[in-house]
Amino acid sequence: MNGGRGSSKELLRCLVHGAASIENVDIGVCIPYVFIPEAAKLLVNSRILLGSQNVADQESGAFTGEISGPMLVEFGCKLAIVGHSERRALYGESSELVADRYRQAIASGLVPILCVGETLEQREQGKTFDVVDAQLSPVLELAGVASLNNAVIAYEPVWAIGTGKTATTDQAQNVHAMIRDRVASLDESIAANLRVLYGGSVKPDNAASLFAMPDIDGGLIGGAALDADSFLSICNAI
Repeated sequence: MNGGRGSSKELLRCLVHGAASIENVDIGVCIPYVFIPEAAKLLVNSRILLGSQNVADQESGAFTGEISGPMLVEFGCKLAIVGHSERRALYGESSELVADRYRQAIASGLVPILCVGETLEQREQGKTFDVVDAQLSPVLELAGVASLNNAVIAYEPVWAIGTGKTATTDQAQNVHAMIRDRVASLDESIAANLRVLYGGSVKPDNAASLFAMPDIDGGLIGGAALDADSFLSICNAI
């Protein structure tokens, strides 16, 4: 929830210009709902995909304050973040609710970016894998492993977001490998092709080393995405 109409438009213009010369990388921006209509116009004929920061768990009806998948698709959205750590921590979204949002994204033709990750307390207690598995399981049970053919998973260590702390490349890789192994236990082919992004304070100076890890396929970028040069540097690091 950063920026205004003018600054958002300027950021998008810079990204469109900079992304034109970046090859073999898929780039998306997930922005506040109110800016989506203008963003859709600015991104026409660009290589940047448009997405939202959430999506309703219902297709339509009396759900005041929610934005449905079909509404987002109508305005050109291709992506939708679900289960972001801030939604889970600040707004009490359960893994079951996140699974419903994920399923609605899939049903609407959106590619959900499913966020999972542990807190510092959970990591220190050695519960990282258990927490991530407990966040993945409702999605796999509700939507099925085949849904991951049209989805992305993002690992967000909550303790490394906006805290100045960053997971080591090995720490990040270990969880990414666990996620892929969990999916492989259901379908090895889907696991091999699944994109698992890292979302823990990725910056231009650590992006290349993180993306060099075998199971880290890209990044879910927060603060660094508010600066066009930083974000484009991260994209180039892929």
